[in-house]
Amino acid sequence: MENLYDIIIIGGGPAGLSAALYAGRAKMKTLVIEQGTFGGQITSTAEIENYPGSEEEESGSSLVLRMRKQAEKFGAEFISDQVISVDLKKNPKGVFTFGADYFAKAVIIASGATSSKIGCPGEEEFTGRGISYCATCDGAFFEGLPIYVVGGGDAAVEEAMYLTRFSDNVSIIHRRDELRAAKSIQEKAFANPKIHFLWNSVITEFKGSDKLDSFILENTKTKEQTEIKHDMFGVFVFVGFKPSTEIFENDLPLEKGYIRTDENMKTVLDGVYAAGDCRIKSLRQVVTAVSDGAIAATEAAKFVDSQA
Repeated sequence: MENLYDIIIIGGGPAGLSAALYAGRAKMKTLVIEQGTFGGQITSTAEIENYPGSEEEESGSSLVLRMRKQAEKFGAEFISDQVISVDLKKNPKGVFTFGADYFAKAVIIASGATSSKIGCPGEEEFTGRGISYCATCDGAFFEGLPIYVVGGGDAAVEEAMYLTRFSDNVSIIHRRDELRAAKSIQEKAFANPKIHFLWNSVITEFKGSDKLDSFILENTKTKEQTEIKHDMFGVFVFVGFKPSTEIFENDLPLEKGYIRTDENMKTVLDGVYAAGDCRIKSLRQVVTAVSDGAIAATEAAKFVDSQA
């Protein structure tokens, strides 16, 4: 069969790249398909400090470039294309892109997830230059500086509390006059003297030159606008997280869009695995993504060998 592989990996972020390395080293004929930038969300991170062994002043882009080169060294193939549909219940399994049809004995889904955006002018421009979507990744870069957190759910409030490790001035911006977070989480936030609240407020625009210099804050009731400006500061956005799994909903059961796996990354379908941010998990970081990818590829290789 044309375009037949042992393992196809959908997604070229850290989970997919790690899976490609382990699959290649297992002598599996491996293909990685990525529709966007290889490396995923981490490529927007200017400096990586929480990945073991990362080099000094390591950027997300430089880290994933080394990951890809290492996987290519062991024979993994890479293509840039968009997967438009899959057939994961047949053997071999089908992965269909705009450019071609591909087939594999095993499939690893590492399609990732995307942080929901505010959607206002300047947001894309200053992402990674004052705007972040990951407190664990970037909080330390704003030590001693004013920090603003956008959102009112569990994640936003928990991340705001985490950010008080680095700043004594953390403000939560929420479009309503009460939080959506669990009461127990709210109580901790209200009791924290480092956390302040800007109620009934939304950001309508980010401004700056080389970095984020200010943003426009609008009152949702009065429509009054205020420009918030600092020499140096950070804005962390936590208004939702969306897994990139829509094309799998006819083949796999999804829970709020996420794929459920066991500890070996196996899904409910034989020969189908999921790794990284697209699966149900408690911590979404590069280090956990590469772990997922390694496990998924090791299990997928075992499955392929069992079918021989």
